Amino acid sequence: MPRFDGRGSAQMRPVKITTRFMPYAEGSCLIEMGNTRVICAATIEEKVPPFLKGQDQGWVTAEYSMLPRATQTRTMRETKSGPGGRTVEIQRLIGRSLRTIVELPVLGERTIWLDCDVLQADGGTRCASITGAYIALALACRTLVDKGSIKRMPLLGQVGAISVGVVNTDELLDLCYEEDHKCAVDMNVVATDKGKYIEVQGTGEKQPFDRNRLNRLLDLAQVGLDELFRLQKEALKGVL
Repeated sequence: MPRFDGRGSAQMRPVKITTRFMPYAEGSCLIEMGNTRVICAATIEEKVPPFLKGQDQGWVTAEYSMLPRATQTRTMRETKSGPGGRTVEIQRLIGRSLRTIVELPVLGERTIWLDCDVLQADGGTRCASITGAYIALALACRTLVDKGSIKRMPLLGQVGAISVGVVNTDELLDLCYEEDHKCAVDMNVVATDKGKYIEVQGTGEKQPFDRNRLNRLLDLAQVGLDELFRLQKEALKGVL
């Protein structure tokens, strides 16, 4: 069955990464995956959370938010009551994903904040945020090295994320909103460029799925992840 936007089942949406999109941030990028657009900015803070004081290691954490008109109808800003459950889940996922590829002792006692702000949402915002946050993090780490604040880059590898799912009976890569909101199986895959999984979020929205389908979806996700890793390297040429 043809996809909503005419792509093949294993074809990603066009991806564009614009580095140093925010000039005041120590690292930043605008990542565009189809009509999903996310600004990722890294801020270096010369302190760590209280639970890490005196342990001679750093910390990487994240915040995530959507502009009110990032979606087809306006959503309320999460200011008065604090972030909602979905927002908390996503920002924890972003921070956890990035920490897996950072040698925290190399950072020293400092924190790198990663702010991921969704300008436009068309499916896969958490995946775009993780993929773009890695770019912002790498640029911030290069800033620390260039200033002599740390002796070497603390990154152990790359991290990226992509969505896969089942719409009707078709297994599809990189779901847009029209596919995401009616899929029978929805999955987000976060992994490193070394072939290690950080998180696999798979849900049978309308039907359960078996091990064979799970394996096929993971193989399909790898197609997208390999392309994202290539684009990250291209965007960070001369930085890593």
